[in-house]
Amino acid sequence: MTPPQARPAPRPAAEVVKPLPLSDEATALLAPTHSVRQYLDALIAVPLRVDALRVLAVALPKPEAVWWGCLCVHLGLAKPWKPSAVLAIEAAEKWVNAPTDENRRACATAAEDAGWDTAAGCVAGAAWLSGGSLSPPKLPPVAPREDLTGQTLAGALVLASVVDPKTCDATQDKFIALGLQVAAGQLKKGEKG
Repeated sequence: MTPPQARPAPRPAAEVVKPLPLSDEATALLAPTHSVRQYLDALIAVPLRVDALRVLAVALPKPEAVWWGCLCVHLGLAKPWKPSAVLAIEAAEKWVNAPTDENRRACATAAEDAGWDTAAGCVAGAAWLSGGSLSPPKLPPVAPREDLTGQTLAGALVLASVVDPKTCDATQDKFIALGLQVAAGQLKKGEKG
């Protein structure tokens, strides 16, 4: 039996958010001593929802972040979906459950087919950008930047939440609540919210 992998030690919020395009208001709230959870709580209290989505998207481990994105897209986008959107989310879910390089590369194709300007395409793209190489298999490896999964996922979450402007705030609140459940281990990969 393989022992479970330990989670990495928590990083300070200031380190986690360094690459993010946060609002001036969100940046002003960041204290050097904030943990990610403390900073998220401060953002949620204002509320600065989009900033909170961005922070959570880069703070979660990549498989959990992509799983969260899949859950949010299911929640945020009205059905019926375009076939390319269905395939993109299915590819992302497959990678979450079996994070192989083959499944990750399939997410690149699915993201392209769905469109990088769609929530489903961005979720698949977030999985594609999770690691490995971005170059074709027979060329020298080119690693993605560490923050690209979270950055792309944040784009997916914003796109999925603005489908109906009347419910945007409530939808973003639901997304944040789901993300906090994933972060707390209350909603494991493969479980529906």
